[in-house]
Amino acid sequence: MGVGAAIWRLIWPCTAALLVAIAVVGCDEEMPREVAVYSAIDNEIAAPIFAEFTKATGIIVRASYKADAAQAGSFAQTIYDERERPRCDLFWNNDILSTLLLERRGLLRPCASPAAARFPSSCRSPQDLWFGFAAQARVFIVNVNQLAEARRPDSIEDLTDPQWYERTAIAKPLYGTSATHADCLFQTWGDAKAHEFYSAVKRNARILADSREVAHAVATGQLAFGLTDSGAAVVEMTAGHPVTIVYPDQAEGGLGTLFIPNTLALVKDSPHQKEAEQLLDYLLSPEVERRLTDGPTAHIPLQSGVPASDRVKTPAQVRAMPADFSAAAENWHLVAEFLQAEFTSGN
Repeated sequence: MGVGAAIWRLIWPCTAALLVAIAVVGCDEEMPREVAVYSAIDNEIAAPIFAEFTKATGIIVRASYKADAAQAGSFAQTIYDERERPRCDLFWNNDILSTLLLERRGLLRPCASPAAARFPSSCRSPQDLWFGFAAQARVFIVNVNQLAEARRPDSIEDLTDPQWYERTAIAKPLYGTSATHADCLFQTWGDAKAHEFYSAVKRNARILADSREVAHAVATGQLAFGLTDSGAAVVEMTAGHPVTIVYPDQAEGGLGTLFIPNTLALVKDSPHQKEAEQLLDYLLSPEVERRLTDGPTAHIPLQSGVPASDRVKTPAQVRAMPADFSAAAENWHLVAEFLQAEFTSGN
């Protein structure tokens, strides 16, 4: 036996043991668990919630955010575009319509979350494909320096009143809560009245980019009132601007105020399914909904046992507009065709 072979026989047991040890350590130090989220909720609100989830579970949240309603709506298109190789595990939508459109395209997967039992059946998919929580109301924000209480609007049809020409506004109803509101009005009123209403709104009101822009224009005195989300109105109130909230259509037999939930959904065939299910359960917890309720936008809790903020009113306190969101989504392609023609630039 040569010297080299003899030396190798001596060192091989140590080498083999070292390789086994490295392999064991490698198994113990696997890549960190993670979950990819597309979030239409602002970074300032969602990121601390994700950080608490990571602290509790060790699962890292890789979140992508959108800055406004138009960009948030594009998340659904991105999920569709990535359908052959999904990158998103969980979609946190600040609305419901685009979530339902993903459901109709077969791009969501069910999750029998035990947390969902705390919510009314109207707030979740019968097939466990999406879950609604932490709602906002579609309200008027009114500048109290411009409108005394007796002159304030009380119905969304006031948006078409000529006395408010160029002194009121809505967000462009092509995406986000403004689109969902339009879709529900088409379902409730029928095409003829809804067509007439939105054509009149376009002639009479300013059409702004999103609900936050509407709220800020009223808060800074550029407009007398506007239709917006309760969260956007609360932000302006908290900032000290001279504004108040009016919940529209509260008269006996009136249409009522529309409440629109945030929605959570798991993407079909995504890469981190178990982690996404854990995150979904966490986001549906009373602690998270309470955090959203107490936060800057005063979301309206939908599960029992979570108290609402005194900055907003709930469906138990005001007349709520009945809405079958799933039925409305079935006709969205026809509604969208009209709204696109009516509200795209140059028309």
